[in-house]
Amino acid sequence: MLTTGALAPAYLHYVTQKTRSPEYDLAQGALSGLRQDLFHEAFAYRPLAPLSAEGPLIRRLPGERIRSGAVWLPHAVVLFLALCTLLLAYADDEGGLAFLIGGFVPAAAVVMTLVRPVGAWWVSIVSTPFVAVLGSWNDWPWAPAGFLSHLTVLVVVALRTRPRTAGWMWLITAAYGMFADTVISRGYGPGAAPMLFTSAILLLMVSMILVRREAKEEVAAQQTVTATERDRRTLLEERTTIARELHDVVAHHMSVVAIQAEAAPYRVENPPEELEKAFATIRENAVAALTELRRILGVVRAEDYQAPDAPQPVLADLDNLLSNVREAGLETEKTVTGAVRELPQGVELSAYRIIQEALSNALRHAPGSTAKIEVSYVLGGLGLRIVNTPPRGLVKPSPGAGHGITGMRERVTMLNGEMTAAPTGEGGYEVTAFIPVAAIPAEETS
Repeated sequence: MLTTGALAPAYLHYVTQKTRSPEYDLAQGALSGLRQDLFHEAFAYRPLAPLSAEGPLIRRLPGERIRSGAVWLPHAVVLFLALCTLLLAYADDEGGLAFLIGGFVPAAAVVMTLVRPVGAWWVSIVSTPFVAVLGSWNDWPWAPAGFLSHLTVLVVVALRTRPRTAGWMWLITAAYGMFADTVISRGYGPGAAPMLFTSAILLLMVSMILVRREAKEEVAAQQTVTATERDRRTLLEERTTIARELHDVVAHHMSVVAIQAEAAPYRVENPPEELEKAFATIRENAVAALTELRRILGVVRAEDYQAPDAPQPVLADLDNLLSNVREAGLETEKTVTGAVRELPQGVELSAYRIIQEALSNALRHAPGSTAKIEVSYVLGGLGLRIVNTPPRGLVKPSPGAGHGITGMRERVTMLNGEMTAAPTGEGGYEVTAFIPVAAIPAEETS
């Protein structure tokens, strides 16, 4: 049994959660972002990587040595600005402690942005009042060297982090500038307005660059995912089509086996009981296999899918296909080599579909061309070669998604065959495939 003392902490936590206002949650989220951006691992080692040699600008530069040096351009720019900071500090004071603090510390902060970006900003903002005190009141609250240094640090750190970090850095810089103007300087110097205005413009430009870069990366990633999903969907659709066709082919043969096994005993006068039992067993196994086949492969059919009434096409139907293709404007020439023989229906169907898809690609991508189809009945299998000439005429090729090649490869792979598809040296396209076919034993042919 729970006591009142055990319920009190849980009840207080529940009441606290229920009474929190949206403003409180917003402030808590903002403070959490501040800690994450400027305090968590602020001095972590994060070296600036060189630019990619394959970038849109660097790869256009002449000479390998120039391109290899251009990848370090951001580092060179930062070091140059650090040198400018030193020169500005030396112009104000030619030596001594003032030059040491007012020159080397801001320059070191600029250099630190290459390895510890957030830590460099902390060094810059903390050292700013000391640099200003050692300088002239006329430059308060930022001496020329500190002004250039802090602007450089703000821009580089913003480029290396994200827009939210740039916003926090600008707010803290603004808070320091207002405090220095109202409490310390008492009207001396130009004030914080030049720094705040210039840094706001620069950070706004940097934030726009970062947002655009992130958007491009997201679009590129989304396009990659979309292309991958499209290829995967195409692959699944093609496999589904193949599974449907195989289902129709195998189901037909299994049905024939069941019917023949049932009718076989009636073809023999006074058949032995063992023969009747054997045929009954064959029929039961055929019906069971057919039922299991329909249960497993039938799930790939869409609800509105209708099985074709006509038999599935085979290589003997190629002439009709070529006649239709010629009417569509593609001149074709068929060559058959080897001893024509009947092949398994799955091989015949896949070979027909491969030729059909290759001719469709020729119609789509090479209008006005001529296609040659070679069907080779060789020992151990069936060879296919479909090659078309370059497009001719005024009709422009139609763009395609490349799914036809994927489907042909799926069919060949399913039958343990090999396939190549590549452009020819004359500007056409060639598809070759070999589908192995097991030899029929001699006793089956006799």
